[in-house]
Amino acid sequence: MKAGRIAARLGRPVVTLCGLVLLWWGIVALGGIPPYLLPSPGSVARALWAQRGLLAGAAGTTLLETVLGLLLGTAGGGALALLMMASMPVRRWMMPLVLLSQAVPVFALAPLLVLWFGFGIASKVVMAVLVIFFPITSSFFDGLRRTPPGWLDLARSMDARPGLVLLRLRLPAALPAFASGLRVAAAIAPLGAVVGEWVGASSGLGFLMQTANTRFETDLMFAALLVLASMTMLLWWGVDRALARMLYWAPDERSD
Repeated sequence: MKAGRIAARLGRPVVTLCGLVLLWWGIVALGGIPPYLLPSPGSVARALWAQRGLLAGAAGTTLLETVLGLLLGTAGGGALALLMMASMPVRRWMMPLVLLSQAVPVFALAPLLVLWFGFGIASKVVMAVLVIFFPITSSFFDGLRRTPPGWLDLARSMDARPGLVLLRLRLPAALPAFASGLRVAAAIAPLGAVVGEWVGASSGLGFLMQTANTRFETDLMFAALLVLASMTMLLWWGVDRALARMLYWAPDERSD
């Protein structure tokens, strides 16, 4: 039974992927689209193999930027959510800034970040942090506010200190919401790194895609895009599995 469930889980994405490739091949074959506009799956596969070293190096750079941004953004967003929950003045001052971080498009900030932090890895890490900061902070803060009232009433009846209530009651109750925000962050963090690479970089998948686009190497651009998509899915899957193991006690985290 367990083997059947595993096979079903692996089979669904494989069937979906095969269907998308067949649809892609059919559009190219029947539509008469020039290769510089839409290359065939075969030409993209050949580019993947021929440029595997270049793609691996670019993917390593983007992955490093993404992971650093994910770690820093998660730590910063989680700490800010705890501070806003613990202190009303902090909440009143910081909540508008958290909302403002989403009001300004990250695409508009990318040139400024490259100007301030340079063409190296720092500007891409900051971009990834900005992309994930809001979902981490908002989901964790919302989870902290939704502690079951019965738990809080019991803590008050025992004269528990506010700091102890925050650490022993609100924090464990908010972990499933925090996990949801972290899953979203894992899926969108590569976007921040790639946007930064588009604006100004000397390596990375975003830089490689932009370079291939200017040279009309569309097959290489699609190959880099497929590597980015695969990397993002693997990152999300790794975060999802790690959270499911750490929060095994939460009903929503149990495997079906």
